[in-house]
Amino acid sequence: MAGLNNPKVEKILKGKSLAHLATIGVNGDPQTSPMWFLWDGEHIKFTHTTTRTKYENIKRDPRVSVSITDADDPYTYAEFRGVVERIEEDPNGAFYDTLAKHYNAPFGYQGDERVILNVKIEHVVGQNL
Repeated sequence: MAGLNNPKVEKILKGKSLAHLATIGVNGDPQTSPMWFLWDGEHIKFTHTTTRTKYENIKRDPRVSVSITDADDPYTYAEFRGVVERIEEDPNGAFYDTLAKHYNAPFGYQGDERVILNVKIEHVVGQNL
């Protein structure tokens, strides 16, 4: 098991690869989506709309898994298992715009109702860490 202080894990968390966020569906099936993220040193943070299935999954069961590859070596990855510890409202899409800038996206906040998902990491595994 790797830790958050592992240099390769730190590089992945500070990078710009997309994260694959997996939640548990209503019937117990996994549901995964590639997403932008930022690491704040304590939480992996995502933005999400309040009208999608993933948001409902998280409200019902906050356990998640996040898989991220190293941008320079796709055979190195980390999987972070944890819980969505906090959901914050983002009425003006400010965090969405922060992520769009981080990922050099040619667009910004579209006006949909958004929240910030704060994932507390409880377990780290991976390959080539």
